[in-house]
Order: sequence, then structure tokens, then C-alpha cells
Amino acid sequence: MAKPLPPFQAFLDEHRQPVLSFLRSMVGPDDADDCFQETFIAAMRAYDRLDGQHPRAWVMTIARHKAIDHHRARARGPEPRAEPPEQASPRANPGADAPDPELWSAVSELPPKQRAAIGLRFAGDLAYAEVAVALDCSEEAARRSVHEGLKRLRGRFAETKEAA
Repeated sequence: MAKPLPPFQAFLDEHRQPVLSFLRSMVGPDDADDCFQETFIAAMRAYDRLDGQHPRAWVMTIARHKAIDHHRARARGPEPRAEPPEQASPRANPGADAPDPELWSAVSELPPKQRAAIGLRFAGDLAYAEVAVALDCSEEAARRSVHEGLKRLRGRFAETKEAA
């Protein structure tokens, strides 16, 4: 027998920050808010079908799909032909937990599965078993994806230190 679900607002409050952090790691800080809204709209529509086993992995799976949809939509979008105008100023409040731009750049260059695994594990604060559920793979494969992604990131930052 499935345990009763908390009200959706309580569910949203509990998972808000990990989902937003994960989406920032997947699509960047500028597009994370849009993907966040789409994630929780989809979650709200399907909330009555949640079995209660792994609620964070369930919502992170939705977030991952929204991030993939975002990247696909951007790939289909028009490409600018002229240089965009310079921005007057950087974003007013990028968020206290936003990492430096160099780290965002390094994470965005990881292969998609490694980027998702690292985002789920660290930004989403999921256990490896929940990462595996969200990525639809074995726990060992999830651990391997995180390990390989971290290895690439460490290698990149080691090269940066040596060059300096």
C-alpha cells in the first residue's frame, strides 16, 4: 500500500533548491528558472501517480527531461548572424550558490550523461541509487558516470593550474 502523499506545496518546498541547483548545472543559471517552472508544472500534473518510493529521483527525472528538451529546442532555434549587442551589466542577482563562470564552462563541456550524473549527485543532492533511478541505469553505471565526470573536471582544472 502506497503511503499518502504530502500536499504538492510541501513537496515543492522540499525539492525546490536541489532541483534548481541541478537545472543550473544542466542548462546554466539564465535558463534554469524556465526549466524549473516547466519541471514543477509537469510534476504537479503527474503528482497523483507518484508512488512515493523515490520522490526526489522522480522529480529529478522530470527535470532532466526538461533540460534535454531545452537543449533540443535551442539546437532547433535560429542562429544569430550578427554579433549580439553587449550587455549593459551582468545579471543583478545571480544567486548566492552559483559557482564561478569557469566551473560552469567546464561542467557544460562534459558529455550529457556525465553532466547529468554530476548535477544529480551534487547539485541535486541525490544518493547514487536515486541518480541511477533518475538516469534509468544501474547504480554502478551512475557511480561510473559521476567518477568519469569528476575525473575530467579535475583534469581540466589541473591543466589550468599548470598553465598559470
